[in-house]
Amino acid sequence: DRKGPWFAAVKAECEAVRDAAGILDLPGFSRFRLKGAGAAEWLAAQITGKVPNVGRLGLAYFADDKGRIVTEMSVARLAEEELLLITAATAQSHDGDWLRSHLASGLVLVDETDAWSTQILTGPKARDILAGVAKADLAKGWLTHQPARIAGAEVMLMRVSFAGELGWEIHSRVGDTARVWDAVMAAGKAHGLRPFGMFALNSLRVEKGYRAWKGDLSTDYTVLQGGLERFVDWTKPEFRGKAALEAERQRGVTKRFCTLQIEAGDQDPPYMSTIWAGGQVVGELTSGYYGHRVGACIGLGMLRADLNQPGQAVEVEIFGQRFPAVVQADQPLWDPRNERIRA
Repeated sequence: DRKGPWFAAVKAECEAVRDAAGILDLPGFSRFRLKGAGAAEWLAAQITGKVPNVGRLGLAYFADDKGRIVTEMSVARLAEEELLLITAATAQSHDGDWLRSHLASGLVLVDETDAWSTQILTGPKARDILAGVAKADLAKGWLTHQPARIAGAEVMLMRVSFAGELGWEIHSRVGDTARVWDAVMAAGKAHGLRPFGMFALNSLRVEKGYRAWKGDLSTDYTVLQGGLERFVDWTKPEFRGKAALEAERQRGVTKRFCTLQIEAGDQDPPYMSTIWAGGQVVGELTSGYYGHRVGACIGLGMLRADLNQPGQAVEVEIFGQRFPAVVQADQPLWDPRNERIRA
């Protein structure tokens, strides 16, 4: 059942992130530093979208020659020809091999995964807390990065949040993790800061429709099926997978990413739960969890394109029993205009 002994704790953590601030120690990011003459041009040919400008960061999607999703990375542009590529912990070998196997001659790719750690500080009080420990320009907008120091430690502040609230990723050397954590916790005491965990983060991210690698994002689906067309720059002369994606766009996408609100009773749907309509299998869930900010069970998944319309009634099979669900609009259920994350 959903309401096991963890439920109340996860709910309280989500509410702290919503109302004050939370901090999550997330040491597992994989990261690769790319540099050399032509680095940005090479990367532009590997990803479907744009390379961010210096001082900015953004999401990048890598497709294979068939247009299928290989991986997702955050790209921070440190200089004209120096970029930091950050990806999932479990993707270190996979993404490292992909990058190295396609790397152009003359470029340098360094795996810095073991050197750095990350803490996520997020919530409406995050700026006030960070102002107490870091000398930085905290008015800088969403999707920016900057160097700073916390408790004497060198850090990089990235203005993003997988929780969908105002926040920063605090990237620091592994050996500095404890003192950065202690300094931020001390500064946050007066603001209601509390630690939160991965169950809470999962709840928060599904409310925003944020995809997870090898669940929502995999070579089982194309970039267009994944609902990621806003991350495709069709004006680029070429990028890997462009021909396949153009052909798919022309003939029409047969299934597409969806968000469902599910009347799931006491259960949350597991990965690959079946979606039914009219007595037929019409899709599958790639994520399912309870959203504590919206107070509903949420499913992310793939649904037959003709049924992927807001208000469409479907059913989700959970452990052999079907539960009613409704297709939601193609936007986050929480803060659909991203006003909180941009605050």
